[in-house]
Amino acid sequence: MAGERVKLKVQARDSRGSAESRRLREQGLIPGVLYGNGDKAQPFCIEERELRKALTGDHGLHAILDVILEGQQKAHHAVVKDYQLDPTRARLLHIDLHEVRLDQAIQTNVVVELTGEAAGQKEGGILSQINREVRVEALPMEVPDHLELDVSAMVIGDSLRLSDLRVPEGVKLLDDPETVLATVSPPTKEPEPEEVEPEEGEELEGEAAEGEEGAEGEVAAEGGEPEAEAAGEEQNAEG
Repeated sequence: MAGERVKLKVQARDSRGSAESRRLREQGLIPGVLYGNGDKAQPFCIEERELRKALTGDHGLHAILDVILEGQQKAHHAVVKDYQLDPTRARLLHIDLHEVRLDQAIQTNVVVELTGEAAGQKEGGILSQINREVRVEALPMEVPDHLELDVSAMVIGDSLRLSDLRVPEGVKLLDDPETVLATVSPPTKEPEPEEVEPEEGEELEGEAAEGEEGAEGEVAAEGGEPEAEAAGEEQNAEG
């Protein structure tokens, strides 16, 4: 269950833009924006290692961040709204935080983790997780880090839907109850190689070839006898 409070000291910044963001990242700082109620937004920057430390705790992205702007005492309760990662390196490029009230519910995505081994897997079935996140509504301090879905009773052909997911008290699921979360499909069978039978034309051609050879042999044999008889007649005449 969420509930971890992480203090985050940030520096306010006046300018925004790609050039300014690149300059900050070169200094080891991550640019960000803290959004409040309405159109109010406060640009800030924070040391990358401090931000990573805050977001890699037990509650990760669901931690409640007590954001304190440099030179101020008041903490702004906030949650991660969005973030941008470098596609080639595991490095944060930008982060957006959203200020919240701890007594008002928020909506966010929560990861679904499958637990147990499906009975159908033991029979060769294939377990597939169709949806890895669900949308929930809860008070900021009650948003779960993740939700568990037990698949051990699933046999081949079974599906588990959102309606099968158990959530803690105070947490409301917002997606369609019929949303499929996991399935166990039959094992894939490799097609057996088919025996290739010769076509009729091929058989006839082979038989015809054998017949032709036989005919040539017969002709050669028949043609040899008159030559031998003629040679014998010549010898008899000389004698």
